Amino acid sequence: MLTQPVRQARYGLLDTSIFTTNEALGAAAAAEATKVIRAAVAERGVAHIILATGNSQLTFLAALRDTPHVPWQAVNVFHMDEYIDLPRGHPASFPAFLHRHIIDAVKPKAFYPVPGDAPGTDAACREYETLLRTHPADLCAMGIGENGHIAFNDPPYAMFDDPVWVKPVQLDERSRQQQVGEGHFSSLDEAPTHAITLTIPALLSARRILCIVPEARKAEAVKRCLLGPITEACPGSVLRQTPHAHLFLDRDSAALL
Repeated sequence: MLTQPVRQARYGLLDTSIFTTNEALGAAAAAEATKVIRAAVAERGVAHIILATGNSQLTFLAALRDTPHVPWQAVNVFHMDEYIDLPRGHPASFPAFLHRHIIDAVKPKAFYPVPGDAPGTDAACREYETLLRTHPADLCAMGIGENGHIAFNDPPYAMFDDPVWVKPVQLDERSRQQQVGEGHFSSLDEAPTHAITLTIPALLSARRILCIVPEARKAEAVKRCLLGPITEACPGSVLRQTPHAHLFLDRDSAALL
């Protein structure tokens, strides 16, 4: 598969690569993620990575899962968000998504799920923040939502200078509708209204950030993030101030640039 970009550009401080297809994008992002993981393990004997969920991440996760010689036995995996009080075993659970698409196949050193079903949400957030701070991330692989969110930092509630790293949030209706559109819930009434999310400072604390954004349904959000003002009304726009990030697009998601 050809994984060389057909176009490269820089928006502010953000390096951006555009690929012909979603599959090529995923393969290229997985190749870069593999380099980051191997370098961290070679340097310190362990790598800490944060992974995103959602349909836009599927080609990346598949390529990373199938990449040979990744030292998974030395990799701790964290992720970005989880619904609050989603019934145990629900197929839309984000930890369940990661188990299906990568964790069960690669068997990392450890997987630390965001505790959406914890009896005390505030205490669970503090505990997960402590885990993140004691395991500084080498890699954060994220996406951008249809409303411009990163993780579940939706436009009404996102804070570039959030004082905490993990918090409960109310979900924007468009964010919930995206989950319905991706097939995780059959109606908006079924989609949860609240979640726990890593905040923007937590995401940006990673030593290397790969932002993986394929598909035509993301084109408007990509345009706003790259060509509009840098504002919490479009949380992904903060990446233009993030020199250690790399944005991966396909022709469909880059169509409005």
